[in-house]
Amino acid sequence: MRILSMLLITCLFLSSCETIKGVGRDVEDAGEAIDDSIDDE
Repeated sequence: MRILSMLLITCLFLSSCETIKGVGRDVEDAGEAIDDSIDDE
């Protein structure tokens, strides 16, 4: 179930990026979100 969820999230993430620049922004935003969640702990 966990693998299926991660696959679905990955597909949605990739389909939402229209350009390489968009992918870069999405990766940067994801990195910032992870960084923020680590800082909160």
